[in-house]
Amino acid sequence: MTSAADRKLFVLDTNVLMHDPASLFRFQEHDIFIPMIVLEELDHGKKGLSDVARNARQASRFLDELVHLTALDDIDQGIPLTRTDYAGRIDDRCQGRLFFQTRRLAASLPVSLPGDIPDNSILATLLALSEECPNRQVVLVSKDINMRIKATVLGLRAEDYHNDQVLDDVNLLYSGAIELPPDFWDTHGGKMESWQERGRTFYRVQGPLVKDFFPNQYVYLADDSQFEAIVRRRENGSAVIELARDFRTPQHAVWGIQARNREQNFALNVLLDPDIDFVTLLGSAGTGKTLLALAAGLVMTLDQKLYREIIMSRETIPLGEDIGFLPGTEEEKMTPWMGALLDNLELLSSHENAGAWERAATNTLLLNRVKVRSLNFMRGRTFLNRYIILDEAQNLTSKQMKTLITRAGPGTKIVCLGNIGQIDTPYLTGTTSGLTYVVDRFKQWPHAAHITLRRGERSRLADFASDTL
Repeated sequence: MTSAADRKLFVLDTNVLMHDPASLFRFQEHDIFIPMIVLEELDHGKKGLSDVARNARQASRFLDELVHLTALDDIDQGIPLTRTDYAGRIDDRCQGRLFFQTRRLAASLPVSLPGDIPDNSILATLLALSEECPNRQVVLVSKDINMRIKATVLGLRAEDYHNDQVLDDVNLLYSGAIELPPDFWDTHGGKMESWQERGRTFYRVQGPLVKDFFPNQYVYLADDSQFEAIVRRRENGSAVIELARDFRTPQHAVWGIQARNREQNFALNVLLDPDIDFVTLLGSAGTGKTLLALAAGLVMTLDQKLYREIIMSRETIPLGEDIGFLPGTEEEKMTPWMGALLDNLELLSSHENAGAWERAATNTLLLNRVKVRSLNFMRGRTFLNRYIILDEAQNLTSKQMKTLITRAGPGTKIVCLGNIGQIDTPYLTGTTSGLTYVVDRFKQWPHAAHITLRRGERSRLADFASDTL
């Protein structure tokens, strides 16, 4: 049991509550302090339909519920951070107390930090608490890097909010593929079984590596055997692996597209598998994420007729200065953001022997089955028998990813594309991105697959720029 002196006092910045309203209940046995300026900023930020505004309103609701659980005279003693779930059960994992600023806390800031700025007011409060509680560790929690730097310069403790961090290091993220050791068949093939089913070849293997396999993981040997397979399931200390199809040859091209490397080949295997409902593709620019996802979607929509249409969407974050509002319908407003879609459609619809009329007819056919939709209008919808592509998914939070993925109805497949090295959203990093979150959470599910594309295939110029700039 942690004593009162050992409990830390965490001072929450406004951006923490706007990022995760439930952060109030994430500090276990430690106490939380809310400066009055934070309540003012929550009030200013609650207006609007953005996720930040919704989070501000939800944080205010949580605070209101907690305030109503205690008597007015006991607020100075701290409010127990108790929380009940929908079934009425008390969540006892959070045993700290919540303190509000109920009086003016005097502290002298340097002349260069005037106190009328909200951030500096919070720093003044933090400084005063540190002076009043010399035997207690007072820590500022903020998503603002500059705020943490200023606190450190003043000799105060400051931390980022880590509860939504999926991994300690983005390099530990599940890659979706594993290279087998050269002696794999010697150590795992002693009791091997093999059979064929619906024209596919399966193996059942046993050995020490089996426990580390994940469903739909890509396994391969780097020798001349060119063995490439997909882990289908683990059962009773053994694993069933399926020999992967080879899409590198012209006769097995997907809408005219051939895989150019091992990872692209695996991506096409899982994209064309109707039993896999959720696919995530990570990779830097030029690795072929959008092209592979779109080619597989066209085959499954137009040729195999497994889906009614392709829906493509992405987060609308500009690279440079915003050019302002765009005229037109939802699809017309989204068109400038969908340059990657149009570029890849142009490549997929181009044929050497086709005339101008044939290419125009093909483009019209494709655009009739490929719809562009804005993420802003996804909430509350249900997509039936759709093939959904979420591009630039690294800019989405874990809550936004949950909202979008739960829109999938029966017969719908979702493909998430992104590069966690190009995150443009404030307060998101490679370890807290929603894309990282779903890759880690779905790796055990038998109807999901992930692959990290390593090699760029766009052009020698793009490859050189990606490696050296």
